Amino acid sequence: MKRFLCAGGLALGLLTGAANAQQCGGDFGQFLQGLKSEAVSRGHAQSTVDAFFRSARFDQRTLDADRRQGFFQQPFTEFARRLISQNRMDAGRRNAERFDAVFDEAERRFGVSRGILLAFWAFETDYGAFQGDYNTLNSLVTLAHDCRRPHIFRPQIFAALELFENGDFDPVNTQGAWAGEIGMVQMLPEDIVENGIDGDGDGHVYLQTSAPDALMSGANVLSSLGWRPNEPWLVEITVPGDLDWFQTGVHTSRRVSDWEAAGVRARAGGALPMPGSQASVVLPQGRNGPAFLAYPNFTVLFEWNQSFTYVLTAAYFATRLEGAPVFDPRNPDPGLSGDQMRALQQRLQARGHDVGAIDGILGAGTRAAVRAEQQRLGLPADAWPTTQLLNAL
Repeated sequence: MKRFLCAGGLALGLLTGAANAQQCGGDFGQFLQGLKSEAVSRGHAQSTVDAFFRSARFDQRTLDADRRQGFFQQPFTEFARRLISQNRMDAGRRNAERFDAVFDEAERRFGVSRGILLAFWAFETDYGAFQGDYNTLNSLVTLAHDCRRPHIFRPQIFAALELFENGDFDPVNTQGAWAGEIGMVQMLPEDIVENGIDGDGDGHVYLQTSAPDALMSGANVLSSLGWRPNEPWLVEITVPGDLDWFQTGVHTSRRVSDWEAAGVRARAGGALPMPGSQASVVLPQGRNGPAFLAYPNFTVLFEWNQSFTYVLTAAYFATRLEGAPVFDPRNPDPGLSGDQMRALQQRLQARGHDVGAIDGILGAGTRAAVRAEQQRLGLPADAWPTTQLLNAL
């Protein structure tokens, strides 16, 4: 399960293992030697450490991938249509049937729905078809050597060493994503050490070749992140035209019964589930676009990836795999181009809002600023930026 990795600088810190080991940067050979010394100080045998690091190399391709990572800038309706193909739907149904017993066990032990696990599996690796072609150890040591986020990647190296000792990691042949995630649902080594499950009973956790291992391990990770057993995560809704739009968004929640009293309804008909639970009304493209009710389990998915559009698409896809209809796109107001979004961010920043980088991306900071300015200007405060708002600023 992929944990989102944010870019940013980091001051160098002190190691808790080998006191004088190089935290990051500098000569790569000396850096590797520091890793080996720390590994021995942690209690690993010298011969094991030597074997583990023997093939480790700096990988420029990993750094290049890291530098160009980005968020998903397409609006939800376009992004969802691109990712959710009929082939993925059909393959999801086939895999649900093929591994029915595994999904039943995951639901029994962790309360994680099969739709969510299938969505992870589909979006991360197309049900295992493409799991990444970066040497995992090389990616980890390269990113740990790079001084942007060594606190994230350095611990993953020692977790991979632990997997190696257990026979579950090959320094030469284990491949995955550029950021070190491995297997069908893309888990980092620490997550595998802490939450990996031998789902097929062969005595090992092989996330690359064993779907039962990958699916059970993914369910265990979600459980460890706070997944609420057997509760919903997302329901498509209809919203009344007079809803208090300022109260919408993932950072505001109300009781489901209160949303119903305000006129929110399940699009499929019937009562909304769990009327006593807290939930948020999510409007990815404003009050005139598609609408969803997001339950507490929805927020757990942001530990997987912090892109709002990506998480919403995965959560929606999970409901489709469990029988929900295709969402109603409705008729959202046209969004802004990349250049317009950057201009909007500059104007929001000039008014004192923290929108982060001026990057043309509708992230959480920009959405919050948009909502605040819409409220100030007397516009519907649904956090969807339009040319009307841009011109008003």
